[in-house]
This record gives sequence, C-alpha cells and structure tokens, in this order.
Amino acid sequence: MCGILGIVAKSPANQLLYDGLLMLQHRGQDASGIVTAQGNTFHMHKGLGLVRDVFRTRNMRALMGNIGIGHVRYPTAGSANSSAEAQPFYVNSPFGIVLSHNGNLTNAEQLNEELFRTDLRHVNTNSDSEVLLNVLAHELQESTRNGRLDAETIFTAVTGVHKRCKGAYAVVAMIAGYGLLAFRDPYGIRPLVFGTAESELGTEYLIASESVALDTLGFKLIRDIAPGEAIFIDEDGNFHHKQCASGISLNPCIFEYVYLARPDSMIDGVSVYETRLNMGEQLAEKIKHSMRHLDIDVVIPIPDSSRPSALQLANRLGINFREGFVKNRYVGRTFIMPGQQQRRKSVRQKLNAMSIEFRGKNVLLVDDSIVRGTTSREIVQMAREAGANKIYFASASPPVRYPNVYGIDMPTRQELIATNRDTDGICKEIGADYLIFQDLNALIQSVAKVSPLLRNFETSCFDGNYITGDVTTEYLHTLESQRNSSQFAAKIKFNTQLDLGLVFSD
Repeated sequence: MCGILGIVAKSPANQLLYDGLLMLQHRGQDASGIVTAQGNTFHMHKGLGLVRDVFRTRNMRALMGNIGIGHVRYPTAGSANSSAEAQPFYVNSPFGIVLSHNGNLTNAEQLNEELFRTDLRHVNTNSDSEVLLNVLAHELQESTRNGRLDAETIFTAVTGVHKRCKGAYAVVAMIAGYGLLAFRDPYGIRPLVFGTAESELGTEYLIASESVALDTLGFKLIRDIAPGEAIFIDEDGNFHHKQCASGISLNPCIFEYVYLARPDSMIDGVSVYETRLNMGEQLAEKIKHSMRHLDIDVVIPIPDSSRPSALQLANRLGINFREGFVKNRYVGRTFIMPGQQQRRKSVRQKLNAMSIEFRGKNVLLVDDSIVRGTTSREIVQMAREAGANKIYFASASPPVRYPNVYGIDMPTRQELIATNRDTDGICKEIGADYLIFQDLNALIQSVAKVSPLLRNFETSCFDGNYITGDVTTEYLHTLESQRNSSQFAAKIKFNTQLDLGLVFSD
C-alpha cells in the first residue's frame, strides 16, 4: 500500500502537501516525495524515510507553485528499498509528466518489454509505477499527434492506459503547463477520493488515498473517484471528468477496512470505523452460537487497529473490556529484521503487557488479522508471562492463506502461518488455548452492512480469487522468487554491516 495526494490550490501547495502526507503516513513509511509545478517547471524533493525526516525547511522553500502531488511509499512484494524507487517519478517527454501510484501492476513485465521494443521508452528502476508512468506518457504522445493537449485527449490517453495495464492502480499525475490528472483502475481496488475547499480566489481541489487527509486540511469530501474514471483539473481550476474504461465494477480491497486505512476515513462511502465495529459484532455472534464453553473474564485488544472490534465484541458479550498492552509510539521502524530474534525484539520494544489485567484471568485477545504469526506468538507469550490463566485469541478477519498481488506487501505462501494449517494447527503454532477466526462471509457483511450498494470486494488474500483474472501460478512463483531474492540480499547486507560494526546487536 502507498499514500498519494494531488492538489490544485490558489496559494502555495507545499505546506498542504506536507500536512496531507503526514495524515497518510500510516500507508507508507519507507519513502516520501513531493513535486510542485510553477508554470512549466517542476520542483521535486524525495527520499527514504518518514515525511518529517525527508523534508527540511530548505526543501519546503524550494517546492514552489500552487499545484502539486505527493507520495508515501510502502514497498510491494519483490521491490527494493531504494531511493531510486521513491516517488513521484518523472519523464520529460512528451510534455513533462510526474506521477504517484498506489497499487501494483500484474503485467508490469510484459509492459516493460512493450515499452522497450515497441514504444521505444526506457525504464530505469524495477518499480511498476515507473512502467505505468511511461505507458501514460506514450498514450498521451499518441493522443496528441494531431493537435494541442486538452481534457478530451487526456481522457483518450487514460483509456489507452486502461486497455494496457492490468492490476490495481490509483494514480495522481501532473502534466507540465496543463494541470492535475487522477484516475483509478476499472475494478476500483485501491481507494481514491477528492474534495474541494472555497478560498477568496476560487475553488481548490484535493485528491487523496483516504478522506482523512481532506478532513484535516479543511476540504469537503465530494466523493470517491469511480472505477475506470479519470478527473482532470487544469491550472485555472476548471474541473473535468469522464468514464474511460469499459466493463467496470467496484471491488475495493477488503483489507483496507480490516487494517490498512485509518478508522476515521471513509472509503467508497463506507466508514472504516463502523465496519470495524461490525467485525466485533460478527465475532461476538460466532462466539455466542458455537463457543459458549469459553469462560472469558476480559477482552483485550492488540493496539491499535483492532480496538473498535474488541470493544464492540466485549459490549455484545457483556464482558469487561480492558487495555492490557501499552504501545510505545517512539520506537523507530525496523527496516531489516532478517531473523526470528530481531522480530521478537521488535514486538517486545513496541508492546508491553500490564500484568494487573492478565494475572489469574481467562483473557480473549483480539487482533485485526494473523499473517505470519510471529507477532501473535510473541503476544500470547507476553500474556502468559503476565500471569494469564487461559489465553483465547480472536482475529477480526479470516486466515490469510494467499499473497496479495494488488499493492500490499504480504509474505509468500511459505511464510504465511495459515498455509497447510487448519485453525487448530495455527492455534498450536501461536501457543493460544483457543483460536477464533472471522468467517469471510461475516467479514463481507461487516462492510456491506454500512452500504447496501457495496457488495463485491477484492478478497484474494483470504480466498485466492484474484479479481483481475490474470494471476497465474507462474506469476505467484515469480513474485515469491523476487521476494526471496530481496530478503536474501537484505540479510547479506545486515550481516555485512554487523561485521563492520555498523549495526549494534545484543
């Protein structure tokens, strides 16, 4: 997942972009970038790290202009943690274009070959976002051969992008001297919203991955960008939009509601917070009907995204809700954790159990999901050390059994704890006394209940059904090979730094 922003303002856009990226920081902590436009000139600054670390006062002063885009990066499977892959990306032909992308192209390798052999374009990194940028640039070049660039020719180019690109993509881009473009893939997998604010000089527009960025910057949420739709806002603030794809359907990634998005966001007209409350209700009903034998004294959430589900579950069951873990918010992100010991240490640094809430009690721990199982196993052990009598564990989502290929960096099938294990096997692996998973139908109902119009979801990490229809076993094997190679390189780098005394270990 990544976070993207685009703005057409009536005053300098740099501070708005910076503040908006801070609101989307949860969507990516590996790299940050901003590009602004002043006439035909782009001003760019990007680098590895958090927004607050990448941008200094001198960088902000250099980002001149009233139009801009921003990006926070979370790498997808097989990608490198390199400053060269920090976004936005730039090409200088045909007009000068910068682009930020959230998602993952499933046919990036094929497109890369086409760009090189047919379109005569060169891609410098391994990022599918740069591939997407070059496809857009080529389609813009083709659509403007007979005249000047305008909204209609831009939409023709986006139609060409939809015909060529497969997978998930929510995009913001700028065309030098023209304006801001945004579009979403025909399946609407990754989120994208826009809103407006009125100033003395006229209407300002903001496009973002989540509505929380609009709320905090004083913009009114208008709506989500529809699957296959493109919007273009020129430098004068004129708004244009058009449906640019055929065979569209809305299939938002359900993991956005489970974990990725902030609870105070609205995605496709649905409150993320409300869906998480519903997940707790669904879990409570499951426990009531088929697990009455569980003698639960207290419900404890795993901070932070599972808190609404745990609270509602406790309320429905009439059981005390307690905060049993304290999260340290000042521990920096561990970029390289090649071994089990490093992962264990990371969990212990970030969470601490309060024995007063565990000692002598049968506790129900509630988390949003169980993926690799390392964190769950360590948390169960922490609860035992704090004196818990019995430890029951509930996941607000079903077992994660398949990799996500649409922009979420999930482990390979071999790394997923649910691979080749049933619920009892997973329970034994994490060391709990009993394990409860949300049923997929119940999870879908938790979201659909908020909006009856929303019925279809991208649920591949739970059921292995890839909505774009082009994900093969060979493709998954390739992704896993890329990820394994990347992890091996990271481990070699870590050990080399350790040998040179550049990393301190106890």
